[in-house]
Amino acid sequence: MDLTFPLAAAASSTPPAPTAQPRRVIRELPDELISQIAAGEVVERPASVVRELVDNALDAGAAQIQLKLMAGGVRAIVVEDDGLGIPVEELPLALKRHATSKIRSLDDLESVATMGFRGEALAAISSVAEMALLSRCEGAAHAHRLDARSGELQPAARSRGTSVEVRELFFSTPARRKFLKTDATELAHCLEALRRHALARPDVGFAAWHEGKLVEQWRIASSEQRLSDVLGAEFMAASRAVYSERGPLRIYGRAGLPEAARSRADMQYVYVNGRFVRDKLIAHGVRSAYEDVLHGQRQPSYVLFIEIAPDRVDVNVHPTKIEVRFRDGREIHQQVRYAVQDALALSRSATDESPADAITAAAAAPGFRPSPGNPPAWFAPTAEPQVREPGAAYAAYGQAANSWQPPIAHTAQASLGLAEVATLYGQADFSQPRPTAEAAAASLPPHDWPLGRAVAQIQGVYVLAENAQGLIIVDMHAAHERVVYERLKASLGAAAIASQPLLIPITFAATAQEIATAEAHAQTLERLGMDVAPLSAKMLAVRARPAALAGGDVIELVRSVLAELAQFDASHAIERAQHEILATMACHGAVRANRQLTLEEMNGLLRDMERTERADQCNHGRPTWRQLTMRELDALFLRGR
Repeated sequence: MDLTFPLAAAASSTPPAPTAQPRRVIRELPDELISQIAAGEVVERPASVVRELVDNALDAGAAQIQLKLMAGGVRAIVVEDDGLGIPVEELPLALKRHATSKIRSLDDLESVATMGFRGEALAAISSVAEMALLSRCEGAAHAHRLDARSGELQPAARSRGTSVEVRELFFSTPARRKFLKTDATELAHCLEALRRHALARPDVGFAAWHEGKLVEQWRIASSEQRLSDVLGAEFMAASRAVYSERGPLRIYGRAGLPEAARSRADMQYVYVNGRFVRDKLIAHGVRSAYEDVLHGQRQPSYVLFIEIAPDRVDVNVHPTKIEVRFRDGREIHQQVRYAVQDALALSRSATDESPADAITAAAAAPGFRPSPGNPPAWFAPTAEPQVREPGAAYAAYGQAANSWQPPIAHTAQASLGLAEVATLYGQADFSQPRPTAEAAAASLPPHDWPLGRAVAQIQGVYVLAENAQGLIIVDMHAAHERVVYERLKASLGAAAIASQPLLIPITFAATAQEIATAEAHAQTLERLGMDVAPLSAKMLAVRARPAALAGGDVIELVRSVLAELAQFDASHAIERAQHEILATMACHGAVRANRQLTLEEMNGLLRDMERTERADQCNHGRPTWRQLTMRELDALFLRGR
């Protein structure tokens, strides 16, 4: 028997021996290469250079900052300021890595209050571009110019302050230069970097030049005027003041109305102690505040300033300083969410002044630089939004026609599920008897009711009402849907989340993070009506679930709650699931199209809307009413032309 083939096959199945690799010697990297590696983290594009240089100018106490660009910042970036300047003997030191005047010790780093603090920006920039420093201090005979590459120092002429010239970015690393976009794109990023600084510092004037032409200019102004100048009067008109203060944490700014949402998240600005940041925790908190008022995948617009003790936030997280880490993330998340939620709760019909009046009043306010203990007056700090009373006659009408009280009030301490709430509220709508509504509506002048006095119904779909401004058009189904939905939420909020024990525990394979989260947040899960505990090193057991969600997927629910607890340290998954059910119930319980309403019922709906939070949008984020002013009506018929 020939055994050659089997032996050959056996030999071919043996893997070849690995080739011995020569041992590599550990060496120190050259300083230039170290700087270029660091530059890869700090300098991504021309906008990164603009951000770092403007940070330094602000730290130097500048009142005016000029930005000059060529080819979108690729050919040249020049930042000029009128700050304190750099002494001539410190100019060479300013170009060394980790040389800074901002901090001296670890204690300074943990409570840093300046925009820059690492002392590596100038060194990183000079390693990938041609750079020169031109500076003059107060009292100096003249300025001095230092060439970063040659080290040549020579006299120069300029007033007090500093100019940083950066030319031919990435000339020493041509591969990185190929990744840059067009000049127009890079210019847009540079202007956006300057815009972020301008929003936070209205006490500083900014100007941007490109190819010798002025492209942007923001003069020193009040905080509200700077917001209007940078983001436009349209944003001011379509936004609400946000203010919340609790202990060492304060949040203020403006949140855009849901109807002014955008298709892209390009108008979302968050500042922590004056520093622009991108933080998933804060973004999630804001987004959750818009949950049932935003239509589809639209993105809200907002500008939020968060002031917190420096030792409660770590800014030394990312080389670009655009990310931060909070000591108590749950506190930040919750306060951001409720601050924006309260600002959006008040209906447009209940505001005391028009957006145009608000802008006019804001423009007259004195200049303001946000600082602890001194919030800008235009944020209208109120702990809780207050709905103004439309008039004495409306108050009398409310006592007679809206004396309906939630039947759940007598069982506020009980644990109720959605089924019980639905039973109690199934018939609660504006069509309940209001004996004096018609008489009150007839006797009231239109301006006493924000949403006016009902006059007609169109095709069984829209309600027409007259107020002091002109004509109100109401989508009656969407409006009634919001009224019923808010009543259901209020009723459910007064009751505890009931828990339903499972006869047979449900088990599922879990990751190490899910098991750790379940152990760390056992009490939170119990408050949410769930009993989740580890069964083994890789298994979780669910022994109880919320009674209100008896028909849902328990495993999917638990996983989503654990994921949210792990990422944001705050769970709204149960609340969202309950609200989705309530929204469906409200939609089916709301008045349908093609139903003819009496004037009494129409006025009852309008009055309910005026007292209902978030009445401007239905549960799906669609608008519930629109105002047509007399000027707009006149324009339709060419009156006055």
